[in-house]
Amino acid sequence: VQLQASGGGLVQAGGSLRLSCTASGRTSSVNNFSWFRQAPGKERAFVAAVRWRGSPTYYADSVRGRFTISRDNTKDTVYLRMNNLQPEDTATYYCAADSQHDIYSRNDYNYWGPGTQVTVSS
Repeated sequence: VQLQASGGGLVQAGGSLRLSCTASGRTSSVNNFSWFRQAPGKERAFVAAVRWRGSPTYYADSVRGRFTISRDNTKDTVYLRMNNLQPEDTATYYCAADSQHDIYSRNDYNYWGPGTQVTVSS
């Protein structure tokens, strides 16, 4: 499975962005898709996840209520809508797929895409 993320950019505090992650390859075997982010000098951290089949979604406390993860199975694409962005949301955002046991763990995913940069100015 190959993942390609897009949609990052520069936005002012309070603004919005939508990230997209398009998968190719054997997507039928994937259990879930997630977004992680990594700020300079920090570890890569869980942001949100969605099951590829079924409705459950999961969010980090820091983004719950502001970010929404969704999927379009017909396009093999997962989205992350980010509202009310704040400077602390500045990071490189990564799409990941197919965790085995723990969707919150960055060590548990089989596939990663290249990151897309999100910068929020104050």
